[in-house]
Amino acid sequence: MSDLLGVAVLGAGHMGADHVRRIGETVGGARVVAVADPDTERAAAAVAGRAGVSVHREASAAISAPGVEAVLVASPEAAHEEALLAACARGLPVLCEKPLTPDSASALRVVEAEVRLGRRLIQVGFMRRYDAEYAALKTLLDSGRLGRPLLLHCRHRNVSSPPHFTSSMLISSSVSHEIDAARWLLGQEITAVTVVRPTPSADAPEGLLDPQLVLFETAGGAVVDVEVFVNCGFGYEVACEAVCERGSARLGDDRTMVVRSAGRAHEEVAQDYLVRFADAYDREVRAWVAAARDGRVTGPSAWDGYAASAVAEAGVAALRTGSRVTVEMAERPALYG
Repeated sequence: MSDLLGVAVLGAGHMGADHVRRIGETVGGARVVAVADPDTERAAAAVAGRAGVSVHREASAAISAPGVEAVLVASPEAAHEEALLAACARGLPVLCEKPLTPDSASALRVVEAEVRLGRRLIQVGFMRRYDAEYAALKTLLDSGRLGRPLLLHCRHRNVSSPPHFTSSMLISSSVSHEIDAARWLLGQEITAVTVVRPTPSADAPEGLLDPQLVLFETAGGAVVDVEVFVNCGFGYEVACEAVCERGSARLGDDRTMVVRSAGRAHEEVAQDYLVRFADAYDREVRAWVAAARDGRVTGPSAWDGYAASAVAEAGVAALRTGSRVTVEMAERPALYG
């Protein structure tokens, strides 16, 4: 391995371009040596001014480009499985943005491919595990100081939803982060999902069921409620409160810039996830690079990606039917502990 880990970035959209910038300017120990996107002009723009980066239309070409030692997948989810299997076939460590794949069946195929290799190569981009507040809450809950967690109250709000967003994507895309965070914070699998649908906001696009209240039951008897509201109009907000036997702890209330002017004061509210979780993304990619350079893979696993997909599918079924839906999952392979 060279002094700098050679990374191929797949996808040059909003997320991929930000990772190109992050690797080039913020994260030490790595450099982008190849980028792939069906829109090669967009790919070229993402790496403009960066020497020694090859631009490709096909992900497979970038993965096999000279100098590539690791792969960062930030392409649309439909392209993930093929890219992940190609990277695994070459023995390359991967950081894959969520979701691992579009559904649990394809996610399980990725898990099974990794199991056949007998070692982990894939880390899934559930970056909240690297957020300072979430990490502190995890440490607190694991310490047992507050007793057993009984409830998690979660809030996930976006300014507005993209034009292609559907009602099921509130669960499969937005709430997927809460699925992983709940499993990680509690150390328990989610066993059932119920979705409650209030009257949609007048500001939601026609036909979009927004907001929703998603309820998770866990194997350890905890209950998690998630308010997801992707057209709240005013900002990007994520919050989580753990209610335990001997106390509670809440994150997401930290104050940002307060501006005072003309006899008034107002607080700035983050407008998207790249602002709210900028530090978490930096920590995540830095940890991935450090592990890859050392021949290791840490962080959320392919199994975590599969589990999130399985829970999300149950959630989408609960949204569609209005019923409580049990989560169906395969047996956890020994590779994942």
